[in-house]
Amino acid sequence: MVHMAIPELVFVFSGKRKSGKDFVASLLQQNFTQSRCGIMRLSEPLKKQYALENKLAYEQLLDSSSYKEKFRADMIKWGEEKRDKEPDYFCRLATSFRLTSEANKPIWIISDARRPTDIEYFHRNYPNQVRTVRIIADESVRQQRGFHFVAGVDDAVSECGLDSFQHWDFIITNNGDANQLNSQIKAMIQSIPLTAKL
Repeated sequence: MVHMAIPELVFVFSGKRKSGKDFVASLLQQNFTQSRCGIMRLSEPLKKQYALENKLAYEQLLDSSSYKEKFRADMIKWGEEKRDKEPDYFCRLATSFRLTSEANKPIWIISDARRPTDIEYFHRNYPNQVRTVRIIADESVRQQRGFHFVAGVDDAVSECGLDSFQHWDFIITNNGDANQLNSQIKAMIQSIPLTAKL
């Protein structure tokens, strides 16, 4: 059984490949300090289990290397099959305090929600704590960061599952303008009740 921790605040991030989700998550974390704010990735338990089953190097699947890109399409397919059977599986594992010390922190950033069931899971379990955040970047900016369209990856549910989702609490534009990005993050933090920020 996976034990659930109870956070004070949960930011659920979503965005396309190379939109800069991890970068924005790190900036947000710095505003709260690492001792109070943990970043959790739904893809980590997915990659760990996929690596175990396929005898692959788990650590290399976590970075943005060509090694990960070789397996990305198959890993997506495998993950979707697992989610189809048990939609909450990776959400529960990623936020289990027995599996990650980040879950013991009062503020969570879930940096990579992929489908509506991910958002539903957090709304269902933490209805008063969740803030949904969509990270967007122009395609030309994403291309400068190394994005190029890959069939079976960029048209899969893992990339497009939340494209039609309309209920974002915040939409953050990350086109490389540091001042604009920082002001958006500050505005987001200022809208949060004071008790969660202490």
